[in-house]
Amino acid sequence: MGFSLSPLMSAMLVAAAATVSPSPRSLLLGLAPPRKALPRWSASASLGGAGRPPPPPPRGRKGVKEYVEAAQEMTRRPDGGPARWFSPCESGCAGRRVPGAPTLLYLPGIDGVGLGLIRHHEILAMMFSVWCLHIPFEDRTSFERLVEYVEMTVESKISRAPGRPVYLLGESLGACIALSVAARNRDTDLVLILVNPGTSYHKSQLQSLAGFLDFVPEPFHLSTPRFLNFLTGNMMKMPSTFIGRGIYLEQGGQVLSEMVTSLRLSLQLLFDILPRETIVWKLEMLRTASSFVNSRLHAVKAQTLVLASGYDELLPSHEEAQRLRGMLENCRIRYFRDKGHTLLMEGGFDLVTTIKGAGYYRRSRQTDFVSDYLPPTPNELEKVIDSLGILNFATDPVILSTLPDGKIVRGLAGLPREGPAVLVGNHMLMGLESVPMVAGVLRSTGINFRGLAHPFLFDKKTEQLMPDSSLFDVYRNLGAVPVTSLNFYKLLSEKHFVLLYPGGAREALHRKGEEYRLFWPEQPEFVRMASRFKATIIPFGVVGEDDICDIQLDYNDLLKLPFYDIIYKELNKDSVKLREDSLGKVKDQGMHPILVSPKVPGRFYFIFGKPIETRGREKELRGKESAQHLYLHVKSEAESYIKYLKEKREEDPYRSILSRLLYQAVNGRNVEIPTFEP
Repeated sequence: MGFSLSPLMSAMLVAAAATVSPSPRSLLLGLAPPRKALPRWSASASLGGAGRPPPPPPRGRKGVKEYVEAAQEMTRRPDGGPARWFSPCESGCAGRRVPGAPTLLYLPGIDGVGLGLIRHHEILAMMFSVWCLHIPFEDRTSFERLVEYVEMTVESKISRAPGRPVYLLGESLGACIALSVAARNRDTDLVLILVNPGTSYHKSQLQSLAGFLDFVPEPFHLSTPRFLNFLTGNMMKMPSTFIGRGIYLEQGGQVLSEMVTSLRLSLQLLFDILPRETIVWKLEMLRTASSFVNSRLHAVKAQTLVLASGYDELLPSHEEAQRLRGMLENCRIRYFRDKGHTLLMEGGFDLVTTIKGAGYYRRSRQTDFVSDYLPPTPNELEKVIDSLGILNFATDPVILSTLPDGKIVRGLAGLPREGPAVLVGNHMLMGLESVPMVAGVLRSTGINFRGLAHPFLFDKKTEQLMPDSSLFDVYRNLGAVPVTSLNFYKLLSEKHFVLLYPGGAREALHRKGEEYRLFWPEQPEFVRMASRFKATIIPFGVVGEDDICDIQLDYNDLLKLPFYDIIYKELNKDSVKLREDSLGKVKDQGMHPILVSPKVPGRFYFIFGKPIETRGREKELRGKESAQHLYLHVKSEAESYIKYLKEKREEDPYRSILSRLLYQAVNGRNVEIPTFEP
């Protein structure tokens, strides 16, 4: 099974000019139905393969400046009309949308403009049919009527595309609308994405702001220092987001000052289009909405993802996310420590990556981890590579492959370019090889290994045990699926490269002295399935865990601790039972922590073996004896590759990080560091 990790491993990995779109105002024209009418929806074409990634987002994403300019354009001539929907994307986006894309309805915060997703419009439009709610600033529709209006839209979309979910993405006040719709429509297939939800209004500084507005005499200006401090003050608390990104400390203050000044000017422009009465009305609506929703949270059954900012000075969003997770039965949270209240418009935040990583993108009633998966965009992949910077720097992986004639070469020339294929090999301690290997191969060849992973990585309760609830998101973004026979079948039928670790968690969480031992079951569990789809089997081996750490506390040591057996059972009680038909050590697929001590880093070594073809042997491999023989051959090959790497690394003059640093000092940091001769 691929990607089998312990909580400690995840913690260790963590440690170790904008394009022009049509005028939003022009898109609004003709989409303003009567107050009780349903909106008119345009037909959208769906082209392209289900497994293909959406095109990368345009360079130079839009931000606050573009938001303010577009908002001014949209509200320059107040029409006094009711709330209505508009499509924020060019009509050409529909032709690039994935087949069966669900509808996403964006519900704005108290500004009501509906452009809060401006940084994400283009990439979202490849995955969803996106519609945004615009509430004119002169409109005084009550909260309850807005809820009814959104309900009518949801009903319309469900009737037009039965079997597909409807996404409600709500920001502050919009989050309250989304929750209210979900509470009133418990049997409707909804997915809620809540951004700094306004359900915490009664615990927030917005209450004091509302009181402050009551005492401000006319003429009223929202650009007063106190109000601006609510929205921009948090930026001065985020120097850590700049240090380490090519900006010196003395430059950081200047950059922050320029950003805050720019944001203040932008907000002043925005406030000019929002009259005092509108702000007072919206704050009162938020108060009403918060009370309305909090009395109905128990009725919300929809799949919910809460996005909370750590520097939100308007709302206690982090604490509120924790509360909502405890009250909603199907809720996960993602926490962004260095972000402010306007999360959706802040640099470094990617909404699509967050939704996919949390496992919240689906196109039918149930998540299909195979067909619903969208490979990472180039930008997403680069972020994964960047997150591995320390680990890759410390271990400088050596990747080898084997040509069809048996010759071993450095690089991936021996790796087949077409699937289906099954890659079978060994886990290093804590699965340290998984992400670097998958991301490295994808970046170099475009081949996306789809790992069969332990259910622990997909369990909602697992996240509550992690120091960061998003620790496993990288595995889902890289294509990991829960290990089941059905998922294995689907992946091969769609000609994927499947990454399989027969040793599973037992191998990744081995005990002291068990380095590089294979804990494979006796049954040839993957051979018959591979032969059924004429898949190529590629044995591989990896070594290097003992070059970077030593185990200090393993499972046997933990058993000696009082009450640990109780903790172990609690940790694994909700996990799907694996290998219950196996015997001995192979049967133990439970997850548990381990304690390791670091060493002066050595090097990681990967080798992909000679491909083994099953094409033409389908009838032969149906037999139990033939399948068992091939299975043992694959296991023997994997063991021989491990042995080969352990021996050859002794010949590597740059196995130690010290020798590699010296080589880079002489030849430059970007040069490829040599290794042994294959």
